[in-house]
Amino acid sequence: MDLVLTLVAPPDAGAFSVNLREVFASVGARGKESRKLDAGDAAATDVILEADDVAAVRVALRGPMADQQLDWCLQPLEGRRKRLLVADMDSTIINVECLDELADFAGLKAEISAITERAMRGELAFEGALRERVAMLRGLPVTALAAAYDERVRLNPGARTLVRTMAADGARCLLVSGGFSYFTSRVAAAAGFHAERANTLGEAAGALTGLVGDPILGREAKLAALTEEAAALGLPLSATLAIGDGANDLAMIEAAGLGIAYRAKPIVAAQADARIDHADLTALLYFQGYQRGDFVMDAE
Repeated sequence: MDLVLTLVAPPDAGAFSVNLREVFASVGARGKESRKLDAGDAAATDVILEADDVAAVRVALRGPMADQQLDWCLQPLEGRRKRLLVADMDSTIINVECLDELADFAGLKAEISAITERAMRGELAFEGALRERVAMLRGLPVTALAAAYDERVRLNPGARTLVRTMAADGARCLLVSGGFSYFTSRVAAAAGFHAERANTLGEAAGALTGLVGDPILGREAKLAALTEEAAALGLPLSATLAIGDGANDLAMIEAAGLGIAYRAKPIVAAQADARIDHADLTALLYFQGYQRGDFVMDAE
């Protein structure tokens, strides 16, 4: 079958030093042609090859690609453009973990960030870790939510272009978060998502109660969001794309037709179909075969 290897190099990437013909030959694959997707800053290129086993070619590429300052994705050529995007919010679509930023307003950032890090690495059960951290914020004025959003939250580079380009091409775009609806509602609107799902914070008398609404949206709920949205659209999971960075994103990343790890924790990076470690989020458009001229761009 025909596969496509997409290479996306940021402007400061060094010279590409992998002999792809040798790598392909080592697993019985054969290179066919190369196509430029962007000859500008991103230097994005498709390499079309013929092979019987996607997994074997991916394994063969991992070692040689490890020292290259670029992102790469290998997948079947047919069906590479996805019709459903499900994206994590914190540290994926935006630059921060919102709960950690709220903790800063309570003078508890170090303590809460340490729990967040362990949960994102898969060392703690997500639900328990979330309840523990939210309980520590009891009594924090709700005005801290607006302050955290206005002062700390920014879309990651390429996020708006990614979402708006896919949406303009007819894809459904869903933002899912183990964080909170106060933030997802605003981030979804800013980036152009069609819908969002998240947890809710308890509030009373102008302050946080230290409680989070049930049921908690975590790993399994993110997977459910992917499968439910795909079913509602009549799509096979092969037509879906999921991206995230933490352990609670892993189930949806593994289930999606293309699962992407963005600046991810090791447990996620090891299981994803591809990683974005160097370029911005528009790499996900190149992975799907969009060219630079297809991008719906405005100020990020």
